[in-house]
Amino acid sequence: MSDTMPIEEYLLKGGVLTSPDNVTPRYRGELLRLMASFVDSELAGAAGFADTINDAPGIRERIASAKIVLEKTDHAGRVLQIMGSFGADTGRYAVHHPWDARLTRETDIGAARQAGDMRISVFHYPLQGWVDAVVMNVLMGSAGTIQLRELTRVSYQPLADVFRAILPREAHHTELGIEGLKRIVESEDGATLARTAIAYWRPRVAASFGLSGSARYETLARFGLRHTPNEALLLEWQAAVDAELAALNLN
Repeated sequence: MSDTMPIEEYLLKGGVLTSPDNVTPRYRGELLRLMASFVDSELAGAAGFADTINDAPGIRERIASAKIVLEKTDHAGRVLQIMGSFGADTGRYAVHHPWDARLTRETDIGAARQAGDMRISVFHYPLQGWVDAVVMNVLMGSAGTIQLRELTRVSYQPLADVFRAILPREAHHTELGIEGLKRIVESEDGATLARTAIAYWRPRVAASFGLSGSARYETLARFGLRHTPNEALLLEWQAAVDAELAALNLN
């Protein structure tokens, strides 16, 4: 970074930072918040999906589920390492938080965060059986791929590099979910259960994109931590999901 250019101007021009020593206190705070949200969401998502492995109808499905749980946990660990370089207490993530905790199925919290927990709101809702878990994985997996692609452009270069390495594996989780959903909708009963799950999860996944015209987005954009508004990412996801569900005759 230039010795004379203000950091926000530098970042707005596409500049990147590479070391905790180079960041301002405000940038550090926003970056840590972004990383904590990703880590909390990955760990909560892994914990919730782990409970459904025994609901899987076959060995292939169990292997796919276990792979997702393993890789999501690994992704959280990679970002935790970067948080540790900023002095964050990474040990608390190992044993000191109930990542499998969920609200009741009927609760509606919109996009709100819960106290002491930075997971995105969709991971506060419980899964109900195999079909429900597969549908949630497809819808949130598609959303997560779009959101993660946005994060590959963050202005803190070591984190952007990690997100670029994670992105293909997260995208593959969605592909595994689509494969599972194809098998589910081969029967009319399965298709009916899938449609019920879609009606439940679609608005909750949509809420994970945040509010339109968000002031928080503007703050992150000034630091080069976001580049595409929430509403644009939401529209991209809606189009992708419509195409995926149409291919399965579920829209």
